[in-house]
Amino acid sequence: MPGYSDRIEWLRQRLQQPLPGLRAQELMMGRVLSMPVKVPDNARPSAVLCLLFPADGALTMLLMKRREDRTAHSGQVSFPGGSYDATDADLKATALREANEEVGIMPADVDVIGALTPLYIPVSNFNVYPYVGFSAHRPAYNLSHNEVSYTIEVPLDNLLHPERKTIADVISPARPDLIRNVNAYKLEDGTIIWGATAMIISELEVILSGYTPQKG
Repeated sequence: MPGYSDRIEWLRQRLQQPLPGLRAQELMMGRVLSMPVKVPDNARPSAVLCLLFPADGALTMLLMKRREDRTAHSGQVSFPGGSYDATDADLKATALREANEEVGIMPADVDVIGALTPLYIPVSNFNVYPYVGFSAHRPAYNLSHNEVSYTIEVPLDNLLHPERKTIADVISPARPDLIRNVNAYKLEDGTIIWGATAMIISELEVILSGYTPQKG
């Protein structure tokens, strides 16, 4: 993985250290419902995979557009992921299984380099555990069209450029009567990334801001 190894290995080491957590997530906060004082005891554990891989000469992040199905996160841009299953060894296994089921990523092709801070989503009662993975090759996708409309590949440096940040008016399927004005990432094609996905990306962005490329 020429050109990426230093950054990925730095990130692997950094993810073992204390994380910026909620402070970093809230830089791109956009909630439909207010955050409770504590995560409810009946919150459903879930996990997502933030996959990085080389594509067209750039370190790239995988996102996907969820199918319009009238659920709480219908039609939104997200990471592959979903609910913990009793057959999963742990939440990391959940993230890998869901990524395989939703977009066809083979778990054996993913090097999970660490985890980000869990994030509770009141509107769906999910407590989400984000895992960061690296694949040395661009994935060969096999989409579950019951869940996923299409994948989105975005160069990491493009996504994290200041010009990608915006304020957007969004409507959640959970509250179609309410227009929210939220912090968001806006891709070059106009795609809006907001909510929990933007908050997860924000923490990764804050972490990566500490990376200094090696000279020589």
